[in-house]
Amino acid sequence: MSSAPVAEHKSGSLRQALLGAGIGNTVEWYDFAIYGFLATYIAREFFPKSNGTAALLSTFAVFAVAFFMRPLGGFFFGPLGDRIGRKRVLAIVVVLMALATLGIGLVPSYEKIGVAAPILLVLLRCVQGFSAGGEYGSGACFLAEYAPTRHRGLVVAFLVWSVVVGFLLGSVTVTALRAVLSDEAMNAYGWRLPFFIAGVLGGVGLYIRLRLRDTPEFEALQESGDVAESPMKEALRTAWRPILQIAGLVVIHNVGFYVVFTYLPTYFTATLGFSETGACRWRCSEALRRTWRRGWPTGPATPLPLRST
Repeated sequence: MSSAPVAEHKSGSLRQALLGAGIGNTVEWYDFAIYGFLATYIAREFFPKSNGTAALLSTFAVFAVAFFMRPLGGFFFGPLGDRIGRKRVLAIVVVLMALATLGIGLVPSYEKIGVAAPILLVLLRCVQGFSAGGEYGSGACFLAEYAPTRHRGLVVAFLVWSVVVGFLLGSVTVTALRAVLSDEAMNAYGWRLPFFIAGVLGGVGLYIRLRLRDTPEFEALQESGDVAESPMKEALRTAWRPILQIAGLVVIHNVGFYVVFTYLPTYFTATLGFSETGACRWRCSEALRRTWRRGWPTGPATPLPLRST
């Protein structure tokens, strides 16, 4: 792809792209995060209460289901974005994630509908994972195609930054509810409120993304007719080695990320009897600061050494 259209694009459009991709991505990962933060409540609602440990493990097993769907989402939405544009794909995935998250908040408990409750939970988590698979890759391409070459690392790092903002927002929401509601109220209905909020946030994200303009590079390719007939096959044929390398890096990063941000707070609360509120806020704030600082110096020659750190 030629960088000429990007170089000529006004900085105002880049700011709009950052806002649209960042806010939408924040909404996506808020939706993804609150499931982990509310795992103990979900375990009690959607699984038999006879064995609390088994119910909690089942809850995290359902959480893991979404990760198997994420590659499928990437394989589906990546080529789709190459054909119809990143803007449309980003609008689709934020709607899917918001609807699936809202759906989790609406599913009746195991006591009311029996085994249908965990089945519906699994299906909705699959939709979440499928959506997340399309969100991150499409958002990264969207920003990379908008960004000037000299600042591409910084611009794409903004997307990483917005992931942590989503986790921070989820943490703050759950913490605030725990502060104002009693334990009885949280168990009865309070745990569902963050999922309802996700529906509102999804509407905000959709509104912003529909007002975006597609990337200059994609528009130039459409006008010239120089769009590959099968972008996925071409990418795998010409760049399979770096694709595998990046996939390995992502796997390593995600294992640590989700252990710290999702599993440990529940472990501290359910097993060790600690309150995870302060620790979770600190971890999110620290990750937010470090992500921004690491993104700043990247440019055309530095992303690989920076990622190695």
